[in-house]
Amino acid sequence: MLSRKRILSALLSAVMIFSVALTGCSNGGSATSKSDSSAKTADSAAESKATGKKLNVAVLLNGTLGDKAFFDSADAGAKMMVDKLGCTTKVIEMGYDETKWLPTLIDTSEDSSYDIIIVGTWQMAEKLQQVAPQYPDKKYIIFDSSVDYTKAKYPNVYSIEYKQNECAFLAGAVGALTTKTGTIGFVGGMENTVINDFLMGYIQGAKQSNSKIKVSVAYVGNFSDSARAKELTLAQINQGSDIVFQVASTAGLGVIDGATEKGKYAIGVDSDQAAALQASDPKKAKAILTSALKRVDVSIFDAVKKAQEGTLVYGQAVSLGIADNCVGLAKNDTYNTAVPQDTQKKIDDLAGKIADGSIKVDTAFGKTAAQIEAVRASVRP
Repeated sequence: MLSRKRILSALLSAVMIFSVALTGCSNGGSATSKSDSSAKTADSAAESKATGKKLNVAVLLNGTLGDKAFFDSADAGAKMMVDKLGCTTKVIEMGYDETKWLPTLIDTSEDSSYDIIIVGTWQMAEKLQQVAPQYPDKKYIIFDSSVDYTKAKYPNVYSIEYKQNECAFLAGAVGALTTKTGTIGFVGGMENTVINDFLMGYIQGAKQSNSKIKVSVAYVGNFSDSARAKELTLAQINQGSDIVFQVASTAGLGVIDGATEKGKYAIGVDSDQAAALQASDPKKAKAILTSALKRVDVSIFDAVKKAQEGTLVYGQAVSLGIADNCVGLAKNDTYNTAVPQDTQKKIDDLAGKIADGSIKVDTAFGKTAAQIEAVRASVRP
């Protein structure tokens, strides 16, 4: 007889194929809006039953370690759980072959030893929506996306979203105030709502700091092809960009390569990429002006800490930004050397205004493709 997990995998795979056939290409955004993601769904929330026991946590990465950014930050969060909470953790690299993600999520859910399963990105949201109800006694955390709580209650899923547009706003401001050519670049991985949310903030921050700024925009088409990302970066540099912001995970390492090769600056993403590269490649580290931080490590650690204390409320999504100390800018040695003190003060003032609500940062959530293209066109070189 077929095992339960093989039957479930086959059924869910069939549902996924049917769903894709119905919906076509997705924009990759979270199913809930930014405003909805912050609201608590109290009627469907269920508090964690953990009461201080040492939890066994699986972290499933739909990519690989070594990006010095997003996935490495999740891995760092897992290490924090071990060091500070005494948890047992297993980080599973699922790679970039999407056909492996659903079976791995099911296999891990079948393993009774795991108390919490953590996944990330919009690419896992639909898969989690299908699997989580099949394992009501298992707890799940998804970061950098949310399940759609308007479709079901998902009382065993806690969703973490980030206001990446806020840290990108600061990155755009730094770029616009530091560029010597008047043109800066942006290289995203895949074009989806989260990546374009970075872009909207980046362009707004740049335009607010320099009304004449130009921004070149390109997308790799995936998050793994660093050679392609380098090609795009070199093309932008040849067209006048002297600072290029990368939001492309492993592919983004190619942006850093291109900037280093041409003696220009890159802006890193998610983690302090200058610090991550300092020991292995100080020349590349020096080429990273700053990084737009999205603290995956801190956010998933805090969630597991609350679960261990018995205070984590499942069945809801939270959205974390500058006011939560979860996004911001890395002030590394290059930043402190290359960015004048008066510019640094301006950036700090902007961050304070975002935190207190004085500045409302533009977002891709809720925008149509035409509206996003209009923003890109407004700064096209």
